[in-house]
Amino acid sequence: MPILAVIAAAILFGPRLYRTALVGSGYFAQTLCSGVFVSGRPMSDVIATNLAGARFRPLRLFTPTVDADARQASAALLGLARQTAIYREGLGCTLIHDRPPALLRAETKDLFSGAPSPKADAEWPEGERVEAGPWTDDFRWPDGVDSEAATRAVEAIFAEPSPERPRGTRALVVVRHGRIVAERYAAGFDAHMPLVGWSMSKAAVNALIGMRIKDGALSLDDTGLLPEWRNGGDARGAITLGELMRMTSGLAFDEGYDNDLSDVARMLYLRPDTARFAASKPLEHRPGSHWSYSTGTTNIIAGVLRETFDDERTYLHYPRGRLFGPLGMRTAMFAPDASGTLMGGAFLYASARDWARLGLLFLRDGKWGGETLLPEGWVAYSTEPTPQSPDGEYGAQIWLKPQSEDDVPGEPPMPEDAYYMQGYNGQAVAIVPSRDLVVVRLGLTPPGGDWNTARDLAPLVTAFPREQ
Repeated sequence: MPILAVIAAAILFGPRLYRTALVGSGYFAQTLCSGVFVSGRPMSDVIATNLAGARFRPLRLFTPTVDADARQASAALLGLARQTAIYREGLGCTLIHDRPPALLRAETKDLFSGAPSPKADAEWPEGERVEAGPWTDDFRWPDGVDSEAATRAVEAIFAEPSPERPRGTRALVVVRHGRIVAERYAAGFDAHMPLVGWSMSKAAVNALIGMRIKDGALSLDDTGLLPEWRNGGDARGAITLGELMRMTSGLAFDEGYDNDLSDVARMLYLRPDTARFAASKPLEHRPGSHWSYSTGTTNIIAGVLRETFDDERTYLHYPRGRLFGPLGMRTAMFAPDASGTLMGGAFLYASARDWARLGLLFLRDGKWGGETLLPEGWVAYSTEPTPQSPDGEYGAQIWLKPQSEDDVPGEPPMPEDAYYMQGYNGQAVAIVPSRDLVVVRLGLTPPGGDWNTARDLAPLVTAFPREQ
């Protein structure tokens, strides 16, 4: 942005208001770029449903621009506070933060060339063929399922009983015994469309760290994890990787979503190096003594992961080469920030079927296609309650109890052995070993909307019989 425009904006808005405008334009540009170039949705639909609907009135003040040839999107408020996000093949969209787009593109050129073709004729999850029929009035559930209860549950998941409290379900996939037995999509969405997981992305970071531990490049007991923590007796140098994984690092971080200038908002939309921003926070508690949920912590973990590679390209290729590729997650795109560090806490996009593949990896105890992808005991470690978390609700980048806006318990309750990937706006992958079940729900439920993971998934899950 020209310096005179910056000065004019600062005078017009004031420093705080200008930063707030920058957060808004960053959110708008990132969401619009991802919606158009990652999900392949029409610009008008993304704006109408994700950015300018009744629940997003302030964003109506922003002016969007999409350049289809350059594959980038921008947004500005009254012509000022402009931010731009660019799309890069295989990675998704990144806010440039004044870095030259040509340089960012050159850094990742041909990074994912020669990717294997989908096994279209093989049955899911090895390929994309699904034996379950489309969701119609004559849909048939597998034998042993309470068909009436399961059908009622699916209809309720997609219902919109209150215009004032939208539910916004976009995709539902149900996996039993390793096969898709039911799936349904809202109008405009389909089985191959990548959608944002928000904080479900943390589960992918969990898997990548497990794989890097299996490689021998990391240990949960490692300390001195980042260069800036290794200098001059910095107390943050004592933080272990295991404490980061369990959100007990003790670092200060404001995860508030009702404050446009909270740490999480500034990190995601104002900072070119998200891991370094989060890592710069001071200690509020002794490491290991206090639990505090933090997207910044997961971005630090993504930075720690990067430290184990010799160059950025090898690091950015690792998720595709070691996780997404073997699982057949061909739609998955994990967006990095402008510095090249994965936005580990929020910006993994994948289709509902591919999110189900990630859930199935955990259900199978880290095994896939005859190979053990995760270290022995990794899933047990990840789902062991963190004692410092309230009521043991959190493991290691995995939720052990469903978190919902209104925290209403399900009726019937979810099985006690269920655990979850969960994300903003009601994203959820429920993994239920006692039913050999993975359920994926993707959507856009605004704050105060009518979605509750426990309440809305429990009737579907409990319609399936327990494993003998």
